Amino acid sequence: MDYKYIEQLMERYFQCETTLQEEQILRTFFAQSEQELPQELRQYQPIFAAMEPNGQLDDDFDKRILALTAEAETPKTTVVKARTISMRERLQPLYRAAAIVAIVLTLGNAMNITFQHEAPVNDDINYAAYKDTYEDPSMAYDQVEDALQLISEGFIQAQRSDSLRSDSLYSELR
Repeated sequence: MDYKYIEQLMERYFQCETTLQEEQILRTFFAQSEQELPQELRQYQPIFAAMEPNGQLDDDFDKRILALTAEAETPKTTVVKARTISMRERLQPLYRAAAIVAIVLTLGNAMNITFQHEAPVNDDINYAAYKDTYEDPSMAYDQVEDALQLISEGFIQAQRSDSLRSDSLYSELR
């Protein structure tokens, strides 16, 4: 069955635009048993069931509605205790955020410095224009050996002078 007319009357009823005859039609419609009403309109039956045939509400209608609203409001109310929040507790999320930002910036800076530093390429030797000064490799080897021998003798002399100096200091301390 098509209930579009009833739905239109309901919309007009809630906008307070219905006539007394249209309200009588709604009362008659909702006077049916609950099983005969469509599911989407059953919720409106208590509104019209409380009206008397002349369009007036029952005497105890106000009491029943107030009792229903009191029952509906009671479980919804909850007691909330106020709690004072110190300034430290309020700023704690900001401290955490500042610490995270500092860590990220520090790591980023460290990575930036690490990746930018490469081995310096400022060699004094031009390898492209390099020419050997020795024709004979054995002669070059002898020259390098002599240079290393001089360095070794210099280290030995420095070690002897250090040991003599430390011995003299040790004897003075006694």
